[in-house]
Amino acid sequence: MLPPIDALLSRFDLDSATIAGRPRIERRLSDLRGCFRDAAAFEAALAEGNPLVYAVASIEPGPGEGDLHYGLGMLMPGRVGDEYWMTKGHLHSWRPAAEFYVGLRGAGHMLLEDEATGDTRLVPLEANGVVYVPGHTAHRTMNTGAEPLLYLGIYPARAGHDYSTIAKKNFAHCVLARPEGPALVARTAS
Repeated sequence: MLPPIDALLSRFDLDSATIAGRPRIERRLSDLRGCFRDAAAFEAALAEGNPLVYAVASIEPGPGEGDLHYGLGMLMPGRVGDEYWMTKGHLHSWRPAAEFYVGLRGAGHMLLEDEATGDTRLVPLEANGVVYVPGHTAHRTMNTGAEPLLYLGIYPARAGHDYSTIAKKNFAHCVLARPEGPALVARTAS
């Protein structure tokens, strides 16, 4: 038996990055303490205010085997020092879970880091593009453009989100603004 239509159809608004009838989680600069490599630049930016960095509205129709969830994300443009504004980043609680990110508007990049090997990739996430995030891969999104970055993340209902692993050790690399464009740099490099 099929579920009711309101479980099958959702409508989202790209201008407000909302999904009708669904809550939206907002993350402000203060929520990203420890994510940026330059702690002094972070504190200086925070002293100027606590702006919205990103927001996500989610659809989670069911926990059943084979069900999919999705989130509509909006990541604002900005920098802390020479590092782009970003999401906290996460692994999936169910590590084999993969995810698709579909770029809807704006320009950004995704930082992908294999949990076992540390192998790292910086992949563009732009309107009309799709980034595949394999299982066992930590992922973080950065806005590397001048307007809000909007995207859909589509993942198995079973995936879950593990933010604590990233909060403890962070990513081994960060993405810095350079004249030639976004650059992947080892976090320990100066």
